[in-house]
Amino acid sequence: MTDEIPAGGRALAFGRAARAYAAYRPGYPAAVLDAVEELGGLRLAGALVADVGTGTGLAARALHGRGARVIGVEPGGGMAAQFRRELPDVPLVRGDGNRLPLADGSLDLVTYAQSWHWTDPARAVPSALRVLRPGGALALLWNDPDPSVAWVAEQQARIVARLGEGTYVSDRTLPSGLSWRSRELRWSRPVTVGFHLAKLATHSAFIVLDEASRAQFLETERKHLLHHFPDGMLDEPYTAFVAVAVRPHPQETA
Repeated sequence: MTDEIPAGGRALAFGRAARAYAAYRPGYPAAVLDAVEELGGLRLAGALVADVGTGTGLAARALHGRGARVIGVEPGGGMAAQFRRELPDVPLVRGDGNRLPLADGSLDLVTYAQSWHWTDPARAVPSALRVLRPGGALALLWNDPDPSVAWVAEQQARIVARLGEGTYVSDRTLPSGLSWRSRELRWSRPVTVGFHLAKLATHSAFIVLDEASRAQFLETERKHLLHHFPDGMLDEPYTAFVAVAVRPHPQETA
């Protein structure tokens, strides 16, 4: 059962599927980066940004494309190796989201994109605030399947029945003690049924399943999807949630 595997083990298990993760996981649409700029009162162009738990660099790629000077932070060896293949010109440091290996007050923005739920907020928040300059921003990003779409809700119910709660959609609980501004955005991408199933297999709960159980579930899921989408194409819907908190200037906390 997946609940027998510690959270840290499931996080590092992504290394087994790093190439598939880079190939099939969704990136971040421009509206997400627009929201980070607006909510954080900053411009990404020229900003020094650490993308923490960067994985294969999906968010780092988007930030870099907007002109940010990005540093990836990643604890897992497999994901770090894939990051270097995907973004050879973007610096990467091996590090833990709870203990950032970065200088005090050095950054304009720290992002945790689809990685906050792997941290201990009691340690991660002070660490992020330490490396931010006064007025710098901490941004938490989630990119999850949209449960308001009927076929997605049905699929999630089957996943929960097989693997348990919390195995697919992220916990978006925001840490207390900070002043958060947030926005939710809906977007989608057209993919084949096969592509969608390959993406599904990159979630940690599926990675840690034995091969036979994973294959059996995905084949059953293929039949459900083809019932809805007999031509083999579907629109994969997402809700992107952006939450940003700004580190106060010293005079604001005095």
